[in-house]
Amino acid sequence: MGHRALVAYRRPDRLYDVRYSHWGGEDLSLADRITESTPLAEGVVDATVLAGSIARDRILVDLLDPCVHEALYLVSPDDDYAVDVYRVCWLEWGDGRDDGRGAIVRADPARDGEIRAWFRAVKTTLGDAIEMGALSRRAAQAYLESRICEDEDGIVYTFGNGQQHGESLPYTPRPDVWPAEDGRREDVTGRTDDDRDRDRDGDENRE
Repeated sequence: MGHRALVAYRRPDRLYDVRYSHWGGEDLSLADRITESTPLAEGVVDATVLAGSIARDRILVDLLDPCVHEALYLVSPDDDYAVDVYRVCWLEWGDGRDDGRGAIVRADPARDGEIRAWFRAVKTTLGDAIEMGALSRRAAQAYLESRICEDEDGIVYTFGNGQQHGESLPYTPRPDVWPAEDGRREDVTGRTDDDRDRDRDGDENRE
């Protein structure tokens, strides 16, 4: 079965070449094995490029299926092969509806077990509450998404823009937002916090 991960290598033009690792999602130790001398971690990362010259925001919605992949690695060859690691969390319960909603959580390999145990416990508890009729699926899923964003600073997204996995979500999701490289938060259209602040200021001035 494997523990599947995507490994995205940043190009000089700020686009990414994305490759696949069949075992890269197991314990996140792959991050330490990607170096200038071993960019493919001695074969742990496939040499075949799944998608070339792809924008960072498209990695989530076009490639990172939360039902399939367990981790995402962003590699910066120009920065001494620095690697940012994200654990992928699936925000659904496998009943066949809208199963493309996921989140990525910035992960320290040393703390990975703690993050996975926390998410598994919260999701299992909410799933039991749904089965017992204590919570609606809408309420449980909204709560799960809120917890992962607020407790772990998760980045939520919908794989396939929701088109491959159903027409709508059972609740109003948070906007899909990426962590910008300078610390600001950037949505999947490329708009940052500063852009949104300027829009709000303009609306207030017009009022």
